[in-house]
Amino acid sequence: MCGIAGIINHRAPEDKRLLLHRMVGFLHHRGPDAAGFYQRGAAGLGHARLSIIDLNSGDQPIHNEDQTVWVVYNGEIFNYPELRDDLQSRGHRFYTRTDTEVLVHLYEEFGTSMFEHLNGQFAFAIWDETKAQLLLARDRAGIHPLFYHCAGGRLAFASEIKALLADPRLPRRLDRRTLADIFVCWSNHGNTTAFETIHQLPPAHYALFTETGFTVRPYWDLPAPDGRGDQKPFDAACEELQALLVDASRIRLRADVPVGAYLSGGIDSTYTSALVKKHFDNCLCTFSVAFADAAFDESDYQNEAIDALQTDHRSVRCTDGDIAASFPDVVWHAEIPMIRTAPAPLFALSQLVRSSDYKVVLTGEGADEIFAGYNIFKEAQIRRFWSRAPESRIRPRLLERLYPYIFSGPNEKARAYLKSFYRKGLNDTASPVYSHLPRWRNTSQLQTFLAQSVEAVARTPEDFIVDFSRTLPEDIDRWPMLSRAQYIEMKLFLSNYLLSTQGDRMIMAHSVEGRYPFLDHRVIEFAFRLPTRYRLNGLTEKFILKRAARGVVPDRVIDRPKQPYRAPISSVFFGPQAPDYVETMLSETALRETGYFNPQRVSRIVQKSRKSPEGLTSERENMALVGILSTQLFHQRFIRDFPPHPAHMPTHITVDIGERDALKAQNG
Repeated sequence: MCGIAGIINHRAPEDKRLLLHRMVGFLHHRGPDAAGFYQRGAAGLGHARLSIIDLNSGDQPIHNEDQTVWVVYNGEIFNYPELRDDLQSRGHRFYTRTDTEVLVHLYEEFGTSMFEHLNGQFAFAIWDETKAQLLLARDRAGIHPLFYHCAGGRLAFASEIKALLADPRLPRRLDRRTLADIFVCWSNHGNTTAFETIHQLPPAHYALFTETGFTVRPYWDLPAPDGRGDQKPFDAACEELQALLVDASRIRLRADVPVGAYLSGGIDSTYTSALVKKHFDNCLCTFSVAFADAAFDESDYQNEAIDALQTDHRSVRCTDGDIAASFPDVVWHAEIPMIRTAPAPLFALSQLVRSSDYKVVLTGEGADEIFAGYNIFKEAQIRRFWSRAPESRIRPRLLERLYPYIFSGPNEKARAYLKSFYRKGLNDTASPVYSHLPRWRNTSQLQTFLAQSVEAVARTPEDFIVDFSRTLPEDIDRWPMLSRAQYIEMKLFLSNYLLSTQGDRMIMAHSVEGRYPFLDHRVIEFAFRLPTRYRLNGLTEKFILKRAARGVVPDRVIDRPKQPYRAPISSVFFGPQAPDYVETMLSETALRETGYFNPQRVSRIVQKSRKSPEGLTSERENMALVGILSTQLFHQRFIRDFPPHPAHMPTHITVDIGERDALKAQNG
């Protein structure tokens, strides 16, 4: 895992050296071990290295035999030993032992058909001197980010947006439509970012930049279900799943440094940790986050898993004060407004990993998406069943299975609200986004806090739904309802929020690499080809995963009630440990200065929070509070006070091709 950056200018000569150094400096946290640069003609490439494979000779940029193809790369190609053997048999010669080098030779051998050979998580740039062509690419699931700015025959790219903003000529403006979309679907989507003129390369896409222009193309997609799914017997499917996960975990242990694992207390991380402990690493070190607030804490189940697996375990305990204190840094690393505080504890968790002298951890991320672990999938199932008899009093009671803590006891008001909430759009079953309509329509009410200038460019919730629906596969209306819902969740929420705001950005903030066995493309494709009942059986989520894990994971962890990962909100920013910046950021003066929100409406929610930090019981109010505060912090860090220079400029420069060429010319 590293950070990459580059500038390609086909129109005008440009000395890129100083700017590239500043760009890589802003990526220091992604790769503090070394820096490398390439500059020839139209192209300049930069790299910040986190040394994990081939510690001694894997510095980048890396080239082919005649030094006409160069690569900078962030991530891991997990099947690189097998690829290396095949490429050597085809006549290619290697000068390092790193996985990076297979990329230049695969490009030579297969061009843009190279991606079908890769099993990995990656974002990379390959410069072909002979063709004067840049190839950018991003992994199938979107684990690693890649951003770019393209204008006037000049392209700049980087692993993080702050590296692009190292160029003072780039405009720094919040994209107000993206802000409005976050207040509907929780994240950006497509190729958008929080900045007007900066885009992201979508997952499973590559881009080519030549003198004639910039083109973006997909190279993979989630497999379309065939209706009934793969009809293999359930027991055989369980065995195949376990074999796939064992192999996905095995190749993700390939490293020249120790590999640890996150252990949250849920089935996903416990299962992958158990497989690693059983098959590969008897001394596995695991890490978890605990909460001072018992409502969010999962320590009981974590301890159950630790006792069963007998791992060397370390934990960080998160208080409201910890979350509040780190939140500005969380926004700095996320580079986007957010409506949850959940990334903050993960920021602290990666700090624990790094302070324990680990650079790599396995995580259970992705299992909820591919094996239907979220309540949103079960909600859609219930609502569709309910829609066949809308006046039924019995059918909506199935919701009690999902939310027993709301339906138990005398809280009739909460029960009535929940039924009313899920009744909205009940009969819109023909919509390809039926599963997500309640969430989006509910969250879209946060847009009432937006200023008129933002509302003027915002899409209405219905326009957003129509526009997003156009991005779905043409035949999605023939897909099973569950597969549709999973496709939307993976395309919208997984890559743009869970793997970005909560994933890559928080873990890399402390120079740690996350690896995701469930997001091995073989596991994803296997899951999507299964009959839907193997994924969601009645209202039992992760049905096949639970069966495969039985006997490996403690029964109590498998059978525990589903508890989504969350973190405190109201008490964090208005409780006894609340920091001063909250009042400053949410003051009428600050709100009028940024111009994103209606000060009067914000004032009302702030007053309610001041009177009683526990008073914001509404999930929507909590999301609004975080969204407003994070946007104000975003403006301060990126728009108003963006630093002119990075805190760390590259010092340990191991490769500098432009400098080397200049010295050769000087010496004749």
